[in-house]
Amino acid sequence: MSRGFDGFEIDDFRDSGFDSGRDMGRGSSSNWNAQTRLYYVHQEEDWADRLDRQGRQRLRAERPPLAREERVQAILSQPARTKYTDRDKDYSLRDSEIHTLSEVGKFRVAATKDLAELAYNGDHSRMENDVESLARQGLVKVTSISDTEHNPIQVVTLTKDGHQFLSRGKIPRPDQVTYYGLKKPKEAIHDAELYRLYHKVADEIEGRGGKVLRVKLDYEIKRELYARLAHLSDDKGHAPEEAKEEVAARYHLKVVSGEIPIPDLRVEYLRENDGEIQRRDLELATDHYRPRGLAQKARAGFQIYARRGHTDRLRRIRDDRELSAAIFSL
Repeated sequence: MSRGFDGFEIDDFRDSGFDSGRDMGRGSSSNWNAQTRLYYVHQEEDWADRLDRQGRQRLRAERPPLAREERVQAILSQPARTKYTDRDKDYSLRDSEIHTLSEVGKFRVAATKDLAELAYNGDHSRMENDVESLARQGLVKVTSISDTEHNPIQVVTLTKDGHQFLSRGKIPRPDQVTYYGLKKPKEAIHDAELYRLYHKVADEIEGRGGKVLRVKLDYEIKRELYARLAHLSDDKGHAPEEAKEEVAARYHLKVVSGEIPIPDLRVEYLRENDGEIQRRDLELATDHYRPRGLAQKARAGFQIYARRGHTDRLRRIRDDRELSAAIFSL
C-alpha cells in the first residue's frame, strides 16, 4: 500500500496532546498516592536505564547473539545475486538487499547508520554497497536531512518502483503495509527514529521468547479508524461518543478526554506458547511535548520513549506535575 492517502494529516491527532495545562486527573488522588506512583515509575525507569547502560558497555562478542542478529547473519552469508523481473524491469539483488527493501518499506524511512547497525550487524561497508546498488537500480533513494542540531543525516526511502517490487513480490506478510517516499520531510527525523525504537522493543519481545508478527504505523491505524468512524457517523443509531468508544475498542485503543490517541507505532506479536495476538503501543516523545500530552499518552496505555537528550527534561515535567507515566530512553 502506498502513502497516497491524504485525507487526514498526522497533526490531526498529535496536536490534541500538545496543549499546555496540567493533568486533568491530578486533583482526584492524594499527594501521598501520587508520590507513591512516582516512586514506582522511577524504579522502573532506573531499571531500564541500567539495562541500557549495560547493553551499550558490553561488546557484541561478549554476549549471546540476539535473534535479530542471527537472522541478519544468515542473510549476509548469502552474497550471490538473483535476477528478478518485475513487469518490464529487471533487477539483480542479494538477499540482504531484499531485506533492506523490506526494512525501509515498513518504516517509511530509515537512517543509513541505523540500517548498518540493525540490518547489517554493524557492517557499514556491506550496507553502503547494498544501498548504492539499490539506488542505482532505482529501488531506493538516499536523501540528506538535518536533525534537531542541524547535523546532516543520510536516510533511505523506497521509490515507487521499489515499493511496487516489494508489494508484487509479496515479500512482507500480506497484512504488512509498506510505504515509499518522504511524505513530510520535516518529520523525517522522528519517523526514522521509529525504526530504532521498533528494534529496541522487538529485541526485548524476542528475548522473552515472543515472535513479532507485524508493525503498524500511525498512518495506517489512523486511516482505518477514521474510515470506521465515518461509517458509524452515517448510522443515525450511533451517538458520537458511543461511536468513538466502539471504534476505539475495535482497534484496541482508548478514548481519553473525548479523543482517541494514536500511537506512533504498534508492534503486534505472540508470546511464547500463546496463540493470542499481543500489542505494544509505542510513543516517541520529543521535548515539545507538554504535560497534558504526556498525561494523555500515559492514560491511553502507550509506552513512552524519548531520545536520551530529551528524557531528563520530560521526566522533570512529569515529576513536577506528578504524572504516573514512565519515560524510557531510546
